[in-house]
Amino acid sequence: LRIILRLIMFNIRVANKEDHAEQITANNCAMALETENKILDEATAKFGVLRVFDNKELGFYLVAENKIGVIASLMVTYEWSDWRNALFWWIQSVYVRPESRQKGVYKQMHETLRGMARQSNLPVCGFRLYAEENNNIAHFAYLNVGMKKCEYIMFEES
Repeated sequence: LRIILRLIMFNIRVANKEDHAEQITANNCAMALETENKILDEATAKFGVLRVFDNKELGFYLVAENKIGVIASLMVTYEWSDWRNALFWWIQSVYVRPESRQKGVYKQMHETLRGMARQSNLPVCGFRLYAEENNNIAHFAYLNVGMKKCEYIMFEES
């Protein structure tokens, strides 16, 4: 009964540029400030969001909406695994508005991704994501949907 009530409160779907680009941009800016204390250039962030919408090979966005509007968004990008002859879907830019947290929104979005992966034309062998080292609330959310901490260390060059 609890899950049914949650499903009624919000809808999850693939985002579209016309309805969601502005809100996804705002979510990305809010997430960067909240998790990394970084202020993103809004114009650059918006162009980045629009580029995903205009180039499907880069990925796609999911949104969770209720009667008020978008309450959460995330982006999926692709990594080809030659070891597995399949794709990993990288979950990125996850943001759930503060008033909608701990209500099953991310969990339902993750379940939606699982269903989409099963129906994908290219095989999907798993999901990956990264989270800030000290973002324990996010860690708990990802563990709660069945993900596990992996043994890889991430490196970056900018």
